[in-house]
Amino acid sequence: MSGMKVGAVIITMGNRPDELRALLDSVAGQDGDPVEVVVVGNGSPVPDVPEGVRTIELPENLGIPGGRNVGIEAFGPAGRDVDILLFLDDDGLLASPDTAQLCRKAFEADPKLGIVSFRIADPDTGVTQRRHVPRLRASDPMRSSRVTTFLGGANAVRTRVFADVGGLPDEFFYAHEETDLAWRALDAGWMIDYRSDMVLYHPTTAPSRHAVYHRMVARNRVWLARRNLPAPLVPVYLGVWLLLTLVRRPSRPALRAWFGGFREGWTTPCGPRRPMKWRTVWRLTRLGRPPVI
Repeated sequence: MSGMKVGAVIITMGNRPDELRALLDSVAGQDGDPVEVVVVGNGSPVPDVPEGVRTIELPENLGIPGGRNVGIEAFGPAGRDVDILLFLDDDGLLASPDTAQLCRKAFEADPKLGIVSFRIADPDTGVTQRRHVPRLRASDPMRSSRVTTFLGGANAVRTRVFADVGGLPDEFFYAHEETDLAWRALDAGWMIDYRSDMVLYHPTTAPSRHAVYHRMVARNRVWLARRNLPAPLVPVYLGVWLLLTLVRRPSRPALRAWFGGFREGWTTPCGPRRPMKWRTVWRLTRLGRPPVI
C-alpha cells in the first residue's frame, strides 16, 4: 500500500448540509488509508459533520482561495503534514472509492507531477461540461492529458507545490485563482495532469450564477496577467480575452460589469509580480495552450 498521506480540504457556506454529508461519506469510503478531512466554514457555521472530521469556522468569508488556504495551513505550514491534498466542492461527490488510491499511484509514479485535475460529471446524466475540461481541445472529456491549468473544486495537489510556490492568491476571492497557481507551479518545473478516470459528481451549473462573476472574471484576468506574464505578453493576452468576450456577446449589464472589472484590474494592487520564464511560455505552448489565450 502507498505510503503517501492524503488529506482533503472542503470549504462551505453552510447552506448545503445534505450534499456536504454525502461528500464526506464518499471521502470516508475511499480505499486505502483514511483521508484526513478539514471542513472550513467560510464566514458561516459548519453543519454537523461525522466524528473525526476537523472543522474551522471563519468569522468572515475570505473567498474561495482564502478559505482553501486556511484549509491548507490546517495540515501544517504549506500542508506539510500530508503528501497530497484533495480540494473538493461541498456539493460534489467522489464517484468511486479508488480515487484517493489513484492519486497516490499517480504522484508516486511521476515525481514531477504537482497537480491532478479530476473530471467533473453530472450525477444524473454523466455528462462533462466542455468548460470543465481544462484544455483548448475539450471535445473529448474521456481523454486524459497533460494540461496547463486545473479545476478548483475537483483536484489533488502535491503539498510540496505549496512549499515551492506558495498557496492560492487570497486577493482573487473568486475566479482564475487556479490558473495563477498552475502557472507558478509550471514555472517551478511541476506538471499538471487531467485525469478522466478520477471523477467528481457535481450538478450541472453555470458559473454566471454568481452575482460577482463578470466583474471578478475580468478583474482577475488582468491581475493574472500582471502577476505572471512577461511584459510583452500582457497586452496580447488581455487583448485576446477582450475580443473573445465581445464575440460571445454578453448582455449589456454583464458587459458593463466586465468592463468595470477590467478597469479595476489595472487600477488596483494585484499582489507580487513574478513573471514566468520564457521557457515556461514555450512549455505552455507545447502543452497546447500558449499564455495568450
